[in-house]
Amino acid sequence: MNRPTHGALHHIEIWVPDLDRALASLGWLLQTLGYAVSQSWDTGRSWLLGSTYLVLEQSPALTADRYDRRRPGLNHLAFHVEDATTVDKLAADAAQHGWSLMFTELHPHAGGKQHYAAYLENADGFEVELVAISSPQNR
Repeated sequence: MNRPTHGALHHIEIWVPDLDRALASLGWLLQTLGYAVSQSWDTGRSWLLGSTYLVLEQSPALTADRYDRRRPGLNHLAFHVEDATTVDKLAADAAQHGWSLMFTELHPHAGGKQHYAAYLENADGFEVELVAISSPQNR
């Protein structure tokens, strides 16, 4: 593994209200994006891509049973995706894994004309943004 860049993100840990639901949606997405399962335990999983890892855990210390991205804290995660075609394929496939497309009337330019992305929400209210690295507008 290459030495990480100073200041680069080390890891993200997301506490989820239901690990099985999170594995069905977020786990599927992470593996589809190229993350590999790194660790697994009764209440969690971690996935690794390069030197960054992401953890999903159903912690016994949770103080709520529903995530709300509109409260202070993390609003969403955004991932680079190779191109617009891949964004479209992932958005279509995501419906089979517990995701629904957000901002449908503005899709795929909900972030602006020069921004090609799919905004998805899972059953627990967690949002991800899949952003095309290259799209017809920014080539």
